[in-house]
Amino acid sequence: MVKSSPDPRDEINAPLAHGAMVLPLVTIDDYNNELRDKNGFVGDNANKKTFQQKLDDWRKRIRKFGDDPIGKTATTKLSKKKIEALLTGDDMEAAALVMGAVEDFAQDFAEVIGKFLKDERWSKTERIVVGGGFRRSRFGELAIARTMVLLKAAGLNIEVVPIVHHPDEAGLIGSVHLMPGWMFKGYEAILAVDIGGTNVRAGVVEFGKEKTPHFADASVWESAIWRHADDEPSRSGTVERLAAMLQDLIDKAEKANLKLAPIIGIACPGIIKADGSIERGGQNLPGGNWESDSFNLPAALIKAIPEIGDHSTFVMMHNDAVVQGLSQIPFMNDVSRWAVLTIGTGLGNAHFTNREGTKAR
Repeated sequence: MVKSSPDPRDEINAPLAHGAMVLPLVTIDDYNNELRDKNGFVGDNANKKTFQQKLDDWRKRIRKFGDDPIGKTATTKLSKKKIEALLTGDDMEAAALVMGAVEDFAQDFAEVIGKFLKDERWSKTERIVVGGGFRRSRFGELAIARTMVLLKAAGLNIEVVPIVHHPDEAGLIGSVHLMPGWMFKGYEAILAVDIGGTNVRAGVVEFGKEKTPHFADASVWESAIWRHADDEPSRSGTVERLAAMLQDLIDKAEKANLKLAPIIGIACPGIIKADGSIERGGQNLPGGNWESDSFNLPAALIKAIPEIGDHSTFVMMHNDAVVQGLSQIPFMNDVSRWAVLTIGTGLGNAHFTNREGTKAR
């Protein structure tokens, strides 16, 4: 078993920093865990590609005895919307094929979760929330529910539930939990960024009602998305495009008289070091070499946007699965130890322990 994640004990007394393991409301026990078994990375058994393979296997078996009810479209070309329609449509054989893939995926996902739970940093986990693009579908939600049933049947009393917010918004909303609340006094919103291997999202996150604990009603006021995979930009081109997206959001907030804090929260794949550099895990980011010693994304954005309003820009960055998980904090006051798994191109992961005062009194 490989434990390659940062150790929170190293940063108990650390000041506010990128990739911090101690945040205002939670301690991060583990993230970006590159758990392996004899077959390689455990997370490779539960991602978007895995589900596609399961569905494709069922289609191949059916074709041996007749027509494929899904038709001739390659499985990799089937959109979530199309698979959703097959699941809920009148063609029972096509729906059964999707259900077969759901069951097979759930079996593998339950096995993956079981292996994570054997890691000491994941011990006594009470709830796992599932985010990422897979959660945005009916078949994804069915797979998540079936996974929990399988785990309970195997004697593991653990909840496995879909993330509350839309996954695209969760990756932005979680940024409000990277910093202490006092930094937001006098403001109504912050800028947030979620960088992935396919898309870059930027948004304005409103804090919501001041009296609502832990930003429970925080929401995305405005957002923009850029599918960089279609453009194959350079690293510098990506930063320029992101800065332009953020500046456009700043202009919109000013026009709407929304009091924007001079803060940008960033969610980014990989191990995030205290100085804002990426140690590893950024290999799928646009332009390549985001782990270079000569590149620092927070510094690059501050250079591009030195001020927001009348104040100097402050940037805070963390791992993307961590940030997506942080969006769940308002809904975790009935447990102490919990985790997030994000199903997309890969399997993002993070584990949290609520700090004293987070649980409902």
